[in-house]
Amino acid sequence: MGQSSGIGVLDKAMSVLAAAAGEPANLAELVERTRLPRATVHRLAVALEAHRMLSRNALGRWQPGPALAELARQVPDPVLAAAGPVLARLRDETGESAQLYRREGRARVCVAAEERAHGLRDTVPVGARLPMTAGSAAHVLAAWAPREELAELLADARYTTRTLAEVRRRGWAQSIAEREPGVGSVSAPVTDGTGAVVAAISVSGPIGRLGRRPGLRLAPAVVAAGRALSQRL
Repeated sequence: MGQSSGIGVLDKAMSVLAAAAGEPANLAELVERTRLPRATVHRLAVALEAHRMLSRNALGRWQPGPALAELARQVPDPVLAAAGPVLARLRDETGESAQLYRREGRARVCVAAEERAHGLRDTVPVGARLPMTAGSAAHVLAAWAPREELAELLADARYTTRTLAEVRRRGWAQSIAEREPGVGSVSAPVTDGTGAVVAAISVSGPIGRLGRRPGLRLAPAVVAAGRALSQRL
């Protein structure tokens, strides 16, 4: 049944909830997945449904209910909670705008940013959806994407499998005028407690200031920021 809290009925309820989370299940499938008595599974599933933690689809199979999403929306995002000070320090250390990106399918979303205060800068507003086809943040997010998803990501990309292998080897990525003419960027991965890459942290700015090989100067600071944010998670 997974981790035990010492409270039997709660542990069993969580086991039923987890069993329905993978894919919708009928009663027999819930019994098989939980290895609990049929009557117990039915009683708990009905109770969880009453509390909207489970619901039933058109085929009558149990699946996660709307109350789970409602609760999830109220939980503070640990990545965003920790990102602000790290991005601000990265901006101050490099003198360039700093961003944090998450992948959503074939797009990457800017979820946090700290802009350079003065002078020419690359402005990426929070909430902006950029394609996974170009840019150093896309390189990072693709480099550690599940292998089965790589073919789709690379179909229209301006980078190659060789590029991604190099990103994994050195731990950072750079791009020059790949996403937007005249703009360069350097990115590094952010990992969670399991070591999975959950975001890419970046700095970006005009090529005239960053140069044609911005990673030589900026990668140490970007990688350090990625590690600092990872440690906060």
